[in-house]
This record gives sequence, C-alpha cells and structure tokens, in this order.
Amino acid sequence: MHFPYGLSDFGKVREQGYWYLDRTDRIPVLEAAGDQLIFLRPRRFGKSLLLSMLEHYYDLNRAEQFEALFGPLAIGQHPTARHNQYFVLKWDFSLVAAHGEIGDIEAALHRHINGRIRAFARRYREQLPEVLQIHPEDALTSWETLLS
Repeated sequence: MHFPYGLSDFGKVREQGYWYLDRTDRIPVLEAAGDQLIFLRPRRFGKSLLLSMLEHYYDLNRAEQFEALFGPLAIGQHPTARHNQYFVLKWDFSLVAAHGEIGDIEAALHRHINGRIRAFARRYREQLPEVLQIHPEDALTSWETLLS
C-alpha cells in the first residue's frame, strides 16, 4: 500500500492505487454550506488534494471518469445532482512570484491569470461558443471576456 505523501492530484491517487481515506461523504455538507467557503488548515493537511477531488467531482469534462474515480466511494454510491455539472477554472497563485517591484508582481499575476484562462479555453473549447480574446496587460479584461 502506497501513501500519497505530497501528491495532490486526486485522479492519480485513485488511478494509481494509492491509499485514500474516503471523505467524499462531506461533499453534500459542503454544497449545503453556501457559495463561498474557506479552508484554513496547516500546510500538508490535504487542502490541495481536497480541491483536486472537488475538481474531479464537479468538472463536466470528467463525467466519463466518474465511475472509475468515485464509484466505490461514499459519494459514488450517493452522488449529488451537481456532480460533473460545472466548468472548473483552476488557479494556483503559489506560482506567482510575490517578491520584487510591484509592477513585476502585477505583470506576473496577469500572466498567470491569462495562462489559466487560456488553459480553460483549450479544455472547454467544444463547450465555449467562440475564441476568447486574451489581453496580455490586463487579466481582468480577459476574465470579463471569459464571463461574457
């Protein structure tokens, strides 16, 4: 039995047979808790793996994987109506350098957000009605273009 120390990709954990403590029974509780949630836990307490699990559960492009990933788990036995119903835009702000001049930090943030929007557009190209316009200097405008 292998423990997924440092591994935060739920798909890999399940597909490669790592030990996984099933906490998917908490998904209905999270759904009932409201729209904005915050997870305050110390480092290495499974926040990233939890978010990856939720990404796999809600992502409409992962519907074909649902049975393989969740079938034997609690939520696989009793799924909510929301499973595989959403577009998922994944952010990782730990990749944005938070040191240096403010202009450099701002540019890095714009690059990261625009990069994630590009990845989102590629992932959901079949569901999105048109090609997105990315604004290199203004990620907020790119974001607004995505939402419109």
